[in-house]
Amino acid sequence: MQIGLMPPLFSPIATPDYLTAVGAAADRLGFSSIWAPEHVVLFDEYESKYPYTDDGKLAVGRDAGVLDPFNVLAFLAAATRKVRLGTGIALVPQRNPVYTAKQVTTVDRLSNGRVDFGVGIGWLREEFAALGVPWARRGPRTEEYLEVMRRLWMDEVSSFEGEFYSLPTCRQSPKPVQSPYPPVIFGGESDAALGRVARKGDGWFGFNLTPDAAAERISTLEKMLDATGRKRSELAISVRPAPGFFTPAAVDEFRQLGVDQLILVIGGRSTESVVGRMEAIAAELITPISAA
Repeated sequence: MQIGLMPPLFSPIATPDYLTAVGAAADRLGFSSIWAPEHVVLFDEYESKYPYTDDGKLAVGRDAGVLDPFNVLAFLAAATRKVRLGTGIALVPQRNPVYTAKQVTTVDRLSNGRVDFGVGIGWLREEFAALGVPWARRGPRTEEYLEVMRRLWMDEVSSFEGEFYSLPTCRQSPKPVQSPYPPVIFGGESDAALGRVARKGDGWFGFNLTPDAAAERISTLEKMLDATGRKRSELAISVRPAPGFFTPAAVDEFRQLGVDQLILVIGGRSTESVVGRMEAIAAELITPISAA
């Protein structure tokens, strides 16, 4: 099992020096990946419910702001040599798929093929409204946009005609380093999200799960894979453990479930505190895993 990381990647902490230090520490300490979240705007008041807190609110202060994930990952590509770089999670239905395909390819090439394209359909209706993007049918829109991207990544000459997007015959170069394209990792824990994983995903990113909850979702996913004729071995499963389940005993439970990677969300208000937390996690979890 591998251990990935979601460090603070928002203002005011995420300075160039901070990103350089976190990237170097991730390489040095043996973390498998760094994941960057996405929100282009946030709101003081909103009716949408964030699915991972009891009060339905995203815990980001008014003076903080999430940095653009692709710019962050491009910066980290220059500051790292080994760690993989993931979007956690790119909000695909809010984005133009042609530009997004180009951004994914650019970071993949700048990192020499270390990108994982984590994708999701979004939860914040108000953000869609600010972008002028319909909230309804965002799941099918996501799948169609991803197919547009696959055509651009794989085909010398690309075109696509669908319900949500029409791509005229064109060329997009260069192509990604990873062939046929960077892994597409679907986030989300609903049956609909797992269905997208089973049909089209290269991996699944489950968020805020206990071992028991992860076991139930993985069992459901395996049944869906069987129904589509796919095998569990075709997917990489990553889980962000629920608070309180970062312990060695919990890590062992996740390992026994077949989880390939745990992605730990850590906090901190300074470079020293974040790197110190990374060092503590490495000593407690990564070193024992490496020795096993």
